Amino acid sequence: MEQPAKNLPCVELIDACGEWHVRVVEEDQQRIRSFEIERSALAYAERQRRRLELADFTRI
Repeated sequence: MEQPAKNLPCVELIDACGEWHVRVVEEDQQRIRSFEIERSALAYAERQRRRLELADFTRI
């Protein structure tokens, strides 16, 4: 039986219901932080992108 593939690290910025959410996936963990201000969410997403050494984050 094959092992399930591990999630690749990623950072996603999501605009939903007047709030901004940043989803960070790395290895077998995922974290979601919510922000009222877009600028704060963007800054957090950018810091996480750099920490994980990713080329970019995804806006959803």
